[in-house]
Amino acid sequence: MQFCNKVTNPDPYRGLWGGYRDSPVQSVRAGEGKVLDDGVTCTSSSKYLVQLQELLDYSVPQGKPAAFFAESIQYPLGYLKKAFELIRDRGGLCVSDEVQTGFGRTGEHFWGFEGHGVVPDIVTMAKGIGNGYPLAAVVTTPEIASTLSKALHFNTYGGNALGSAVGLAVLKTMLEENVQKRSHEVGTKFLLELGKLRDEFGSVGDVRGKGLMIGMELVENQSTHEPMNPKRFMEILEHCRDMGLLLGKGGFHGNVSYC
Repeated sequence: MQFCNKVTNPDPYRGLWGGYRDSPVQSVRAGEGKVLDDGVTCTSSSKYLVQLQELLDYSVPQGKPAAFFAESIQYPLGYLKKAFELIRDRGGLCVSDEVQTGFGRTGEHFWGFEGHGVVPDIVTMAKGIGNGYPLAAVVTTPEIASTLSKALHFNTYGGNALGSAVGLAVLKTMLEENVQKRSHEVGTKFLLELGKLRDEFGSVGDVRGKGLMIGMELVENQSTHEPMNPKRFMEILEHCRDMGLLLGKGGFHGNVSYC
């Protein structure tokens, strides 16, 4: 791991440069060329890409990066496509983490990376593939997969018959019941209704998501976005649980409830 580098996460919400959202149900915010209300042109994608370019120039000036790992829900529009180009120009591979964003959860597409107009070299997937059953998979090109024969690679449960049967049944159900479309419809309605709570209550700092991948950020002050006191935040989550609503806890400051 000493050879791994982390570029600044191009976070359009709390990052150094924010993206522009022109819809209450848009999670992938415009990051380049959008003229904002005050007449300023949004350039967040370019600024984050400059940091990636500098990392490549100084960390691997003569070699090539092994791979670029990314999850598709986080970036301002335009960033991921250009980032893939930068990595591939230097001979690296592009890996998309679809553990959370895959299998129609984001609604508009079956895979999260499709919303950015990119095709990764390797895709990792889990969770949704088994619908609660512990199952994961890696999908790649025949050329990349063939390299595994050059070294020993062993997985105790690889190719497990029961797991494979579960995954096949889950995929069949997803297609038959049009789960992706349902995720888009329900998620859009959910986001719009949560947006009303944001407008009504000062403790809701932001509502963001795509399809049924949704987060609501709770704050002490909407203007400063000071994270909500952890004790108060947990009290709210416990109260929701008592009413039959199960929410997760996440975010950099631990003040984002998600479902």
